[in-house]
This record gives sequence, C-alpha cells and structure tokens, in this order.
Amino acid sequence: MLNIEYLPVAKKELEKIDKIWQKKIKKNLQMLSENPALLKNKITKLKGKYKDYFRLRVGNYRVIFRVEKKKLVILVVRIAHRKNLQKQIRELKY
Repeated sequence: MLNIEYLPVAKKELEKIDKIWQKKIKKNLQMLSENPALLKNKITKLKGKYKDYFRLRVGNYRVIFRVEKKKLVILVVRIAHRKNLQKQIRELKY
C-alpha cells in the first residue's frame, strides 16, 4: 500500500471543490493506493515533459499525480475540473 501526500496547491484545490466530489476523489485515491489495477481504465500517463505524471479521472475532475516508488508515496500535484486542466498542467512546478 502506498501513502498519499498532497502538494499545498493540490490541498487548496481540493478544499475548493464540493464536499461530495471531495469524498469521491479521496475514495478513488485510496483505491489507487491499495490496488491500482481497479482504476486502470481511469488512469492515463501524460506525455512529453510531463511523462513522469499520471492523470486520474473522477467524474469531471482530474487528479494529476506521480508515484515515487523509493518513498512508496503517491504525490498528488494538482486537482482541477476538466475544463481547466490544460492550464493547471502548464503550471506544474514540481
């Protein structure tokens, strides 16, 4: 099982989302940490300079994360509505 960590930006973005979607996003991240195979149809590997990152689809929201195997951590980098996703990805600083 992998631990889940959030960058401060991702935490703020999660807090701005409706409580119902917050629960769904957290539930999906928990499932991802326990058994990633269950969500294989919802996960996409990003391309180009973001090739180390993945995108998890939860309804109309997208969670950008990367897996740090040395630390056994899923690092949540950004959380955004799908219409704002491209802007959020361009702003990745990690």
